[in-house]
Amino acid sequence: MGVYRPQYKDKKTGKLKHTKTWYYEFIFAGRLIKESAKTTSKTVAKVAERRRRRELEEGFNGIGDARDERIRPIRELAETFLADYAIRQPKSAAFAEHAIKHVERLLGHLIAVDIADKVVLKYQTDRLSEHAAPKTINEEVGFLLRLLNVAQAGAIRAQLRQQKRLKLKLEKRIGKAYTPEEKAALTGAASKAPRSKGIHFATMLALHAGLRDKEIRTLQWNRLNLATRMITVGQTKTAAGSGRTIPMNDDLFAAAINYAKWYTGRFASSKQDWYVFPFGKPAPNDPTRPQTSLKTAWRNIRAKANVQGRFHDNRHTFVTDLAESGAGDQVIQDLAGHVSRDMVKHYSHIRIEAKWRAVQALARSAAKREEPTAAQRVSISESVPQDVPQVTVAN
Repeated sequence: MGVYRPQYKDKKTGKLKHTKTWYYEFIFAGRLIKESAKTTSKTVAKVAERRRRRELEEGFNGIGDARDERIRPIRELAETFLADYAIRQPKSAAFAEHAIKHVERLLGHLIAVDIADKVVLKYQTDRLSEHAAPKTINEEVGFLLRLLNVAQAGAIRAQLRQQKRLKLKLEKRIGKAYTPEEKAALTGAASKAPRSKGIHFATMLALHAGLRDKEIRTLQWNRLNLATRMITVGQTKTAAGSGRTIPMNDDLFAAAINYAKWYTGRFASSKQDWYVFPFGKPAPNDPTRPQTSLKTAWRNIRAKANVQGRFHDNRHTFVTDLAESGAGDQVIQDLAGHVSRDMVKHYSHIRIEAKWRAVQALARSAAKREEPTAAQRVSISESVPQDVPQVTVAN
């Protein structure tokens, strides 16, 4: 125990050599602490060892009721947390596991007492450097703090709030509705995708039925009734969305028939409990498991179609098209699975052309109510003042 320089075997000579960097090693609360002092000075390494011992002792004694928890590694705490979470929150267990795996990867070697506000800030920076989204990082930090005892997590939250750095700032992402030309380009590119036979049907389900990514990937044949041309959505993220029924229009029905023919050719049948979009790479091979992601296939067809946007924007387009068609709010909510008018408003991007048609209709209605006299019938160019300032848009 104490400070030392580890040995390694030189690849050229085959002899054992000492590293230049010093390490320290000691037992604390029954656990072996073995870490790099990150220095080439033995004297500095001894100081680092004493400081580390003191740091652990202060942290260990700071909260008497949670001593055992505070010396457990984050990796061990995560395992215990996920086991409990899977029982209490089975619907979101996969999401929690996905978030916590990054916490384990970067911080799993630390023990609970090591986690402080500076560690959280460094975690945020490390994940940003890996191009993770701020929303994703905020969720991961939330899970990290839930691994700790209440008092420690509360203290860290208070410190970060005081610094106004508890959560990364989120960019307000406003979804878009694809134009008819963009829709045609996307579905055309999807129908010609050589590797992914399912991306065309998946895109059609999003555009013409408003299904979310996960609703599509976990769709089973017993919820896709070709005889009645009806889709029944299974368990989804909102109570209003679960169990909703959506009729298939002619375009979607044609895509469903074509895909069903390919599917039965591939798997000889389509059993009721099999997934419509089966698992397998590079080609689907297990219909008893759902496809895990549409991202790669979507990225490829989006590039081929030269269209910018997310897969979820297909759903935005569906709601917008419904709104433009004159469908009432209740119909839109029933089809899309929203729970409020605010959510309908969020998704409905009424295009500028539709707005022009609406205000022009007001002008036509007014003209019908009051027929202008001959003297009033002047051309638009004559009625517009000549001194109207011209507005230019700065580049």
